[in-house]
Amino acid sequence: MLDTQLTASLPYKLYRADQVRENEQTAAGQSGCDMFTLMQRAGKAVFSQCQDLLPNTEVFLVLVGQGNNAGDGYITATHAREAGKQVYVCAVEPERELSGDAGEAQRRWRASGGAIHPFSEALLEKAEVVVDALLGTGINSYIRNEFADIIDTVNQSDKPVVSIDVPSGLDADTGQSLGRCIQADVTVTFVGIKPGLTTGAGKQSCGKLAFDDLGIGKAFSQLAKPCASLLDIQQFGGMGPRDIHSHKGTYGRLLCVGGNRGTAGAIRLSSEAALRSGAGMVRVYVHEASTIQVSAGRPELMVADQDLDEALEWATCVVIGPGLGQDEWAQETFATTLKHCQAENKPVVIDADALNLLGKQATAFTLDECILTPHAGEAARLLGVSVEDVETERFNYARQCAQRFHATSVLKGAGTIIDNEEQTWVCRHGNPGMATAGSGDVLSGILGALLAQGLDRDMAAKYGVTLHAKAGDEVARLYGQRGMIASDLFEAVRALINQ
Repeated sequence: MLDTQLTASLPYKLYRADQVRENEQTAAGQSGCDMFTLMQRAGKAVFSQCQDLLPNTEVFLVLVGQGNNAGDGYITATHAREAGKQVYVCAVEPERELSGDAGEAQRRWRASGGAIHPFSEALLEKAEVVVDALLGTGINSYIRNEFADIIDTVNQSDKPVVSIDVPSGLDADTGQSLGRCIQADVTVTFVGIKPGLTTGAGKQSCGKLAFDDLGIGKAFSQLAKPCASLLDIQQFGGMGPRDIHSHKGTYGRLLCVGGNRGTAGAIRLSSEAALRSGAGMVRVYVHEASTIQVSAGRPELMVADQDLDEALEWATCVVIGPGLGQDEWAQETFATTLKHCQAENKPVVIDADALNLLGKQATAFTLDECILTPHAGEAARLLGVSVEDVETERFNYARQCAQRFHATSVLKGAGTIIDNEEQTWVCRHGNPGMATAGSGDVLSGILGALLAQGLDRDMAAKYGVTLHAKAGDEVARLYGQRGMIASDLFEAVRALINQ
């Protein structure tokens, strides 16, 4: 399998598949070309990606369907053949004559001496790379059995797969598998990046994401409004140098609330992450049984188990939830904290068990300055849907979380989504090594620290999520993904925030 990280040159705007289909012909015309020229450029781009990523590959298997995606596949096959590669093209219906631009691409393949075969495991076994041009972005229903069988066989093989525009069987807008879905090593997408390729299972399915605007990007961007934006650490200038004439109070007073009996570690991670992210002063309010565990080894934290009201008055912003629990102590602590934040219009990050308590008391609180940080399970409980619902339509449910609570919603996971009811962003950083206990607690501390230092809730959410995910990538780059623990992120976060 190839490395499954994004290429460094991706643009930052995302467009739905229908936006691409509806505007690409006009954009092509304004750019001085026609749709078949775009198809030729797409096929050439795919072959170039194959050459760049697998330079010694000599045997290509190109799988084609019946639409324009198949036309891209035929052009790819023609380029590979002209380059001296051994190329096999397999179609679901080998004798079927395609129409339009795809038909022209098919005719040119045949005119070059190329044959079209039915799919067979024998040809798959010969291949050194598989080019997936079975199904494009136009499908919106469960795929037929003849396609599903091919997809299953390819996925069960160990052959590297390059998908054209979108892995076959993937909903390009949601990232949902339509019954079966190619698990690609590389996906080369065109004109506009589709949102389903950037988050959840779709991010997994597309592997490494490459992009080519086919020479019409400028015209297209003037015709279509992006539905979301990708976030990259390079978009942020960092926090900048601190004033020489400043003191600890200049950089905010953050209160972290949580740490019930037996769950001190979560709030300790959150509060220390806040310190490492630049918060001037951090207090921690915990259950009396957790005081020693939180304060031991980190004397910079001010830890208390009494006088919550006084601590809330002291704070300029609040993080609540890590290790909070849901017992009577947790419920009383939650209610006191949110009533104060509501009355004082104080910024608050709501995470972990506080989200579960919020879901039970949603009508009791109206918070203007609030960041919610649910994973799929917590979002499902907040909205009264299933986890599967959330994972299959992550953009939809991130928006619903934001709308229900009039908050900035951070839906965590592969391709974390941030939504503020009006705009949507997707973080391009992060890796599976971060799927470890405490990682979300570290994120909540980072977000709280950024709020404490004066960032507004949207900027804090965008920068905080990106900073956290990029820190995970830095740790994985240095030491690998396996064995990463949440506190490993502290050093990387500190380095990144000072760049």
